[in-house]
Amino acid sequence: MGELTLVPVRPTLRCLRDDLCLPIPTAKTPLDQVDHPLLRKAGEQFAAADTPHERIRAIDDIVLFKAKVGRWRGAVLTGEPDAEVRDWLVAAGTREDGSGDDFYAALHAQTRTARQRYNAEHDKPLITDTYSGHLLPGRDDFDRYLLEAGTRLALRLNAELQDLVRGSLRDGHEHAADFSEFRLGVVVRADDGHETYVAIRITGSVPANLTAMILSRVPGCALDAWFPEYTLPERDLLPAEQVWSNLMDPKAASRLLDDMP
Repeated sequence: MGELTLVPVRPTLRCLRDDLCLPIPTAKTPLDQVDHPLLRKAGEQFAAADTPHERIRAIDDIVLFKAKVGRWRGAVLTGEPDAEVRDWLVAAGTREDGSGDDFYAALHAQTRTARQRYNAEHDKPLITDTYSGHLLPGRDDFDRYLLEAGTRLALRLNAELQDLVRGSLRDGHEHAADFSEFRLGVVVRADDGHETYVAIRITGSVPANLTAMILSRVPGCALDAWFPEYTLPERDLLPAEQVWSNLMDPKAASRLLDDMP
């Protein structure tokens, strides 16, 4: 049995909007999780990297493979096994056997027209029968992928920081969570009726904008009041370690404790 991919087939924005006729969801919904029978079937067909697939022979400028379920037909572009997005659904339509509306016949005609247009606009003509460049994932597709990744990180940071702050408020010790590129620790110490001190420790190489993103999500802390610490009570900071301190609004701390399950 082949090795299963961790990332399902992802539609391009053009394919999702124009071919599948679906609205573009918010960045909270990854495009590879959009509910459509062709996307589900394509995910099954391309789950194993070494499973043989049927090539669309009429397309000769790039290698595209067929995806089929019910009346739906699709064209899948496969990439390197270690690519962040390995497989893309780049075109889709319905099958009308024997008619001019057959998806693969229409795709061939479309890409032949695109080749003619390309040759008319460029000095060096293509020697292939088809041109599929307009179907391939572009900058907007990769920007959307990065937007989804950033949204997932922001949502996880919100949830983790709430939990870490609650835990430290309860026992006064550091609580930490591991992310893919860094470790995030939180210490909160509060005196009844007095100031509530919070320290954020980030271990790992992170860009400045990610540090700002983390600090901005700590509940009850003024964004412009964070102060960098250069030592810890028991030792100096490690090379890939940064610590920031602030005062937390006691009312915000109280609300967090009240919301504890």
